[in-house]
Amino acid sequence: MPLRRAARVAAAALAWCASAGAWAGLPTFCERATEVTALEQDRVLRFAGVVKAELERSGARAALIARAGLDLSRFGLLYSHAGVALRDNPGGPWAVRQLYYACDESRPRLFDQGVAGFALGADAPARGHMSLVFLPEEEGARLEQAALDKPLALALLAGKYSANAYAYGTRYQNCNQWVAELLAGAWGRIDAGEGARDQAQAWLREQGYAPGPVRIPSHLLMFAGQFVPLVHMNDHPVEDIHALALQVSVPASIESFVRARLPEARRVQVCHDERQIVVRRGWEPLDAACTPMPGDEVTPIAP
Repeated sequence: MPLRRAARVAAAALAWCASAGAWAGLPTFCERATEVTALEQDRVLRFAGVVKAELERSGARAALIARAGLDLSRFGLLYSHAGVALRDNPGGPWAVRQLYYACDESRPRLFDQGVAGFALGADAPARGHMSLVFLPEEEGARLEQAALDKPLALALLAGKYSANAYAYGTRYQNCNQWVAELLAGAWGRIDAGEGARDQAQAWLREQGYAPGPVRIPSHLLMFAGQFVPLVHMNDHPVEDIHALALQVSVPASIESFVRARLPEARRVQVCHDERQIVVRRGWEPLDAACTPMPGDEVTPIAP
């Protein structure tokens, strides 16, 4: 595989999070790969409406939310970008508070985005997946409080962004790592201020949080990643690089941690293709093709 092509593949492979309104897994990182047609936009907005209806009927005040972006199936991953949906978000009902990369400022920022905009941020509008995790009342209230605590939320925000940030380093951060550290801030009762990220990561280690590992298919892709903007290797342990297994926070890591810690947490997944919207309640994963199983709710999408 030529290095240029390997670098493009590495961009898709190692970049999990979104830039301001665009997918960050592209070689340019701050431009959208394809235009969305009116039909695709209509389909995605119907999908987002179903997701928002699930949030409304949950009775919760906050939920973990994740969406699928680029095709990460070669790494065994479906969801790529996580945030916190808040019922009383100042940005609007159930807007998603998340980390994004601000291209014009060349730094990570916190951003509130409606569910429709969050859904439209996916790279392949012909098909979409979202996962919602509803927490027990006490833990959900703490997460809501932490997400709306501006000093704490900002104290947990790194100054530098890396799409594949090492989960136990403070040099960089990606979108999912901010969510993981926010959970630590909420449930570990961490105070805002200097050292908040160190404290959050120490709490996550103590509680058994296991980021990734994200397994890279070849040494060539690992090497090529060094030439991709916003992808860094200089924060990862050398042994992880040699083993082609990076400790990166991804939505699956966060959801596994929550499920183990809070068995009563509830999960709802919603997906769509060009024909239908599927809702699945429970932890059995949906496949990338959005194939319904017995018990799933299926809504046809009119042409």
